[in-house]
Amino acid sequence: MTRFSLALALRRLPQFESDGLRVAVTSALYSLALGIASVAIPLQAIAVGYGAVEVGLLVATSAVSQMITRVFLGSMMRLLPDWVIVAAACALLASSCLAVVITSAAVVFVASQLMQGISRACFWTGSQTHVVRGEGSSVRALASINLVGNIGLLAGPVVAGLLIGDDGRLALVVATAAALVALASARHLNRLPPFKRLATRPPGHLWQRPGVREGCHAGVTAGAWRALLGSYVPLALVEADQSALVIGSLVTVANGAALLGAWLVRGLEDEVRIRSTLRLCTPLTGLALATTGPLAFSATLAGLALTASGVAAGALQTLGPAFAADAVHREERGEAIAVTGTFRAASLFVAPLATAAMVAVLPVAAAMALTGALMAVPIRRHGRREPVA
Repeated sequence: MTRFSLALALRRLPQFESDGLRVAVTSALYSLALGIASVAIPLQAIAVGYGAVEVGLLVATSAVSQMITRVFLGSMMRLLPDWVIVAAACALLASSCLAVVITSAAVVFVASQLMQGISRACFWTGSQTHVVRGEGSSVRALASINLVGNIGLLAGPVVAGLLIGDDGRLALVVATAAALVALASARHLNRLPPFKRLATRPPGHLWQRPGVREGCHAGVTAGAWRALLGSYVPLALVEADQSALVIGSLVTVANGAALLGAWLVRGLEDEVRIRSTLRLCTPLTGLALATTGPLAFSATLAGLALTASGVAAGALQTLGPAFAADAVHREERGEAIAVTGTFRAASLFVAPLATAAMVAVLPVAAAMALTGALMAVPIRRHGRREPVA
């Protein structure tokens, strides 16, 4: 399909019209660049002589900077338009990749991961906020952008694998180029103004309000699932003597299931149905993941468990921020998206650490089962959302 016919086909879909198409293109290019960088930077670090411990610390540096950045994004979006935040994220990602191409100094690798963490926080919060500011369904808008973004994240590692030989710099050059094209696309997004500070707000923290609290809970569960899928799920499969091909295939199946879950809930708009889905998918994500370790001896059974948890986690990833955004005033939507992202980022960081502590005294399968059980704690009732402007 030519570029023209692809653009024409996308324009025929309501969620991709005009500005929506530009958001989709920006998200696809950014996530492609990020997917390439997530593989190429660690491999490049190993290729130039850094050990596994140093690489682990670099990845942790990115996670910490992302988590800290998300804390301040709610306030930042009252000063800067969301399109500026998205464009800055693209520029930061391009810089983080290019820096590692230029030099292998330790301080540059650290700076690169710091920039990448800030970039992730800014891009996903800024782009999600941008699409929920329209008049249409927040769920449908987030489902569309999450679908496009996740496809890019799936394709990125494949592209990196094709480009990386003994040197990851070629892959990082491609990632830099993709991020720069994403930057060019971001500059053409609708110039929506920064959010206004409300004269009066309900008492208490935003995350404690009905709707937002459930969105944060969904973010914690989805984040923990994503963190464990990239860490202890493969380790449990290795301990069960599964081959590298089987392990890679099962992780791909889980990622594909998350895409499916995000797409299946795109039509939900009624508050009661969304709330019920959140309450169903939270325990399903945790319990299905908890069974993955004990079932790791069978690729089929483990695949079924990962599929179930992936579909549920994908639904949570879309419904959580959408439910939170719709629960607040329009001028608080950016803050609501940011706070759910903060809880998700914290979970991405904490879940592997908590599981690692358990692995010190328990087998991996048992530690995963316990972590999954904790993830399955249901969402408590906090009352209905108040009508918002």
